[in-house]
Amino acid sequence: MKEERMYHVIRGPHVTEKTALLAEEGNKQVFRVDLTATKTEIKKTIETLFEVDVTKVRTVKVKGKTKNFGRRSGKRNDWKKAYVTLAEGQSIGADQNP
Repeated sequence: MKEERMYHVIRGPHVTEKTALLAEEGNKQVFRVDLTATKTEIKKTIETLFEVDVTKVRTVKVKGKTKNFGRRSGKRNDWKKAYVTLAEGQSIGADQNP
């Protein structure tokens, strides 16, 4: 996989209360990823950029919400998130730069 593609696969971390608990308890990280990204691409990208071992990747496609803007209705874009399980003793911290 080209290095250029790696930087397009991962859009950024998805930080919520639930993902913070997953990071503490289950050694899992959650990322927003490209809609066209596959599990193997996500795994290779995380392992290369953060120099960690990934044991499992689970993906979820999130449907965009329908919103009303006055009399007009619109729809937010669909997006994809990936739950990445890291090997025991591994972590992605603030001291690592992609």
